Amino acid sequence: MSSPKYAEVAVGLPVRSTFHYAIPRGVWAKATVGTLVWVPFRNRRILGVIVGLVEKPEVPRVKPIAETVGEEPLISRELLELTRWISETYQAGWGETLLAALPGPLRRGRTRMESREALSTPEAPRTLPFQPTPEQASALEKILPLLRQKKHQIFLLHGVTGSGKTEVYLQAIAETLAQGRSSIVLVPEISLTPQAIERFQGRFGKEEVALLHSGMLESHRLSEWNRIRRGSARVVVGARSAVFAPVSSLGLVVVDEEHEPSYKQEDSPRYHAREAAIRRAALNQAAVILGSATPALETYRRALQGEFTLIRLPHRIERVPLPEVKIVDMRREWASGRRGGIFSKALEEAIAQTLKDRQQGILFLNRRGFSTSVQCRRCGHTLRCKSCQVSLVYHIAKREMICHTCRASSPAPQVCPPCRSEYVRFQGMGTQRVESELSRLFPHASIARMDTDSTRSRGSHDKLLRSFRRHEIDFLVGTQMIAKGLDFPRVTLVGIISADTALNLPDFRSAERTFNLLTQVAGRSGRGELPGRVIVQTYTPHHYAIQAAGRHDYEGFYAQEIKVRREVNLPPFSRLIQILVRSMRESKAIEGAGKLRDLLREELGSSVTLLGPSPHPIRRVRRVYRWQILLKAPSLDLIQEALTRALRKAPSPRGCVVSVDVDPLS
Repeated sequence: MSSPKYAEVAVGLPVRSTFHYAIPRGVWAKATVGTLVWVPFRNRRILGVIVGLVEKPEVPRVKPIAETVGEEPLISRELLELTRWISETYQAGWGETLLAALPGPLRRGRTRMESREALSTPEAPRTLPFQPTPEQASALEKILPLLRQKKHQIFLLHGVTGSGKTEVYLQAIAETLAQGRSSIVLVPEISLTPQAIERFQGRFGKEEVALLHSGMLESHRLSEWNRIRRGSARVVVGARSAVFAPVSSLGLVVVDEEHEPSYKQEDSPRYHAREAAIRRAALNQAAVILGSATPALETYRRALQGEFTLIRLPHRIERVPLPEVKIVDMRREWASGRRGGIFSKALEEAIAQTLKDRQQGILFLNRRGFSTSVQCRRCGHTLRCKSCQVSLVYHIAKREMICHTCRASSPAPQVCPPCRSEYVRFQGMGTQRVESELSRLFPHASIARMDTDSTRSRGSHDKLLRSFRRHEIDFLVGTQMIAKGLDFPRVTLVGIISADTALNLPDFRSAERTFNLLTQVAGRSGRGELPGRVIVQTYTPHHYAIQAAGRHDYEGFYAQEIKVRREVNLPPFSRLIQILVRSMRESKAIEGAGKLRDLLREELGSSVTLLGPSPHPIRRVRRVYRWQILLKAPSLDLIQEALTRALRKAPSPRGCVVSVDVDPLS
């Protein structure tokens, strides 16, 4: 039988179609399904993946493949199937999804990359499995038999902070390895991977565990990817994209902190790693453990309906009590004369006591910078980014105004630009201001800040957390990257500077995000032998999200929030698709969005609600105007086919770019 002479190639562009290319005689042996290839496309050469072999092309004139990359296929048939599902579900190009599953060097056609810097992680001390608590043992009794039977099952491990979810993961992975299968562990933040890798390497050994995340050097990431592909490492720990790790014989996927928004990819392909993990596990008859103290509403409802197996860990290890939470009404602080201060009387006294007792604390504020806006008190002018419709944030270290959207910067003003008044007021607060005020009030304390500004250099997360663990730092000030997953037994105080930051956003998930963040950051306190306490400062103390977080009451919050969602038919009672039309000229964006709306109305049935076009809440970013259309339906099946037809009929209007976000999180 002769070899097929043509290949079906998915190219690395945001297009849904595949293309046929001739296979030159010299590469017949290498041109197999899953092979990375360079192909001519219009007037350039681009990278693609062979997804099929055909005897006859669709068009009479077919260009030849230029060359293959590597000596063998780099993408397995399983990952071909997974990426095709992502492409279809999330309205993305198959080729761009395939390339997103590869390390950076391979996306550029490079199979080798040398590094002057050795990939080194400290040798973690080896640990033995802990004797499980009765609750952990009950959880493992449900999970381990399914692993032995090699059946696909999804578990929601709903455990309070400090309940020992990680030990359940570790013992489930040990069983998976005993069955001769591999595991993938997803964590939501790069800052958590050093701690996670230490725990997993300590249990399974350095050679058995591989690390994958975007903060690594590209050469290191390629090296780890190859190690996984060879089967040298059978436990993969990483952030979102580790769901594509080239493991063989996958037996278990763990998604830790499954509720985290960072599992949703912001750029195309806009997949959700939790859903991709579930799909990949199904392809392998593997198990999935979704772990969280505050599960996403969609996940918890699926568990209550029986789609997932719900396992609860309602108590901390050794019945250590959850920290006492005190909610401080900042309106009363204002009325009592403590105006303009960052810390309430209760929090200031608690910080002083913590330092006196030689213990540690965490102060949380989910805003970077020093002042969040600068306004003239004479004319009312607020400094905004020239390219984006957002306020500039004052950063004190360089005395600059910085746009947190496009990173543009300019010197901080001495006078108001329009009216030249000197009455310029720096308003609001970020982590830099909290750090500065804490240093002023407690000059002898050792203080550090952990946010994306202070941890830009490679390895800085790990270095800072190690210093905190050694108690070289008394107080850690930070954003959401300190809110989850960190386990420091000397931390006895958590101060939440403003519980209202997320609550005031124009987003139907704002209450859920507020509850999740407050519960997660509160859970950093009192995890050792010393009791913990949490002080929550807020101007809306009676909001149900804040009250429920103060009681550590997920079920109470869920009951209230699910009622609100049901009344307005929002997820999990419906599915959403956001269509964004972008253009340098706003008139073009409006025109393009209007044409797309008209086509969608023709294609969609009465069961689909169409909202818009309307300006995006952040209407302009990097000088590009954004208008949006929102589709809402009981299921994705009712929208997907009609949307695909409409997008084919209405390609991006001239001067516009159209993007689709399925199940948007903001």
